[in-house]
Amino acid sequence: MDHGEKAEKLFKEGYNCAQSVLCAFEDVTGFERETAAKLASSFGGGLGRMREVCGAVSGAAMVLGLAKGYSDPEDFDAKKAHYALIQEFAARFKEQNGSIICRELLSGSGASNGFTPERRTDGYYKKRPCAELCRCAAEIVEGLLTLK
Repeated sequence: MDHGEKAEKLFKEGYNCAQSVLCAFEDVTGFERETAAKLASSFGGGLGRMREVCGAVSGAAMVLGLAKGYSDPEDFDAKKAHYALIQEFAARFKEQNGSIICRELLSGSGASNGFTPERRTDGYYKKRPCAELCRCAAEIVEGLLTLK
């Protein structure tokens, strides 16, 4: 199973969008599932269901940061290269989905704001593109990680 398939599967198991993408890359990050899920738990629903930046995008940024990020705050070139990588990810995601903003991606789906998550039912999965967005984000990350 590739990372995209795994991210989609994890979302359908009940993980939020950010958790699904970060947990799909356990082999890359070295995080155990529980650690990855806790780290990404705040980013679901566009940051705590506020419908801001898509959680799948946030999860992807976490994976890219862990795999190709910088740690020295004085390393300007590394910082510049990493921000370019994140912007490349965002551009590819936008190209395929039209936005990186949760409320825009869910427009017309009946998704609400607020802190109470919706129950995961067949209807929930039918009206939302989230599982596919998780797959897409993971596939883009997978492609970017293979670049030299």
